[in-house]
Order: sequence, then structure tokens, then C-alpha cells
Amino acid sequence: MKSLEILIERIILSSRWLLVAFYIGLVLALAMYAISFGVKFFKVAQNVFVYDESDMILAMLSLIDAALVASLIVMVMISGYENFVSRFDDANTDVSFLGKLDAGSLKIKVASSIVAISSIHLLQIFLNANKYENDKLMWYTIIHLAFVVSAVMLGVLEKIMAKDKPLSSKL
Repeated sequence: MKSLEILIERIILSSRWLLVAFYIGLVLALAMYAISFGVKFFKVAQNVFVYDESDMILAMLSLIDAALVASLIVMVMISGYENFVSRFDDANTDVSFLGKLDAGSLKIKVASSIVAISSIHLLQIFLNANKYENDKLMWYTIIHLAFVVSAVMLGVLEKIMAKDKPLSSKL
């Protein structure tokens, strides 16, 4: 019976390697998004002397938004792999630029990134407010505020959980 238990545990622990398929998929998605970014950048560069100030601001916000989304993908890939699959063993691989991201910290960073992305989208909408009906502007704002509240609540919950951890687990 003990050998069956050991086999089941090994199967369950080995299943984490299935996540690698998702991370490789994210790498490919990031590559496609980089191509999309290049096309956007090329369009902005072509129209740099044609765009008026508000169009240029909107174009720059679009590029910033793309950079934030790409950063979010990288953060999820690296910290997800480190937390759920395996540590980076290569001595030349330094992921300290992410800081120490456990699952709770990762959730907060993802939520913060979503709020930042949502903020940029909302700013783009407000810069074109004359193209939107008032009720749509209200709903965009409410949805953004829902993201903000969710991120704040995740932060509060993480702080409560960190306070409740014994000192030995914090070291």
C-alpha cells in the first residue's frame, strides 16, 4: 500500500511539468505580441509628423499599454515557473530583478499590472470621450474601479496573511 502511495505522490508531483506547455505557449504568445508591437510602432513612426498632439498621446499610450502587457506575461512566466515547476539552476540565470515572488506576491503584481493597463485604457477612452456615450463612460469607470478594489483587497489580504505567519516561515 505504501508503494501505491509513493507512486501517486510521484505522479502528482511530476504533473507540475505539464505547466511547461503553458509557459512555452506564453513565450510564443509574447513573440507574436512583439511582432504586433513592431507593427504598431512602425505605424506611429510613419505618422509622427501627421498626428496632432492628442493622437500622438493616444499612440504612445497604446505602446505603453503593449509594454505593460508584455511585462505581465514575462512576470507570470518566470515567477510561475519558479514557484510551481522548478528553480532556474543555471548560475548565469539571475531572476532577482523580479524580487522574491511567491504565489501571493505574484497575485498582487498581476493585479497591479491589470490596474495599470486598465488605467491606460480608461485614459485613452477619456481622451476620446466625445466618441462615447455617457453610460459607456460610466461603465468603463466602474469596471476600472472594480479592478482597483480587487487589487487593494488582494494587498490587504496578503498583508493579513503575512502578519499571521509565524516568524520562522518569514525567514
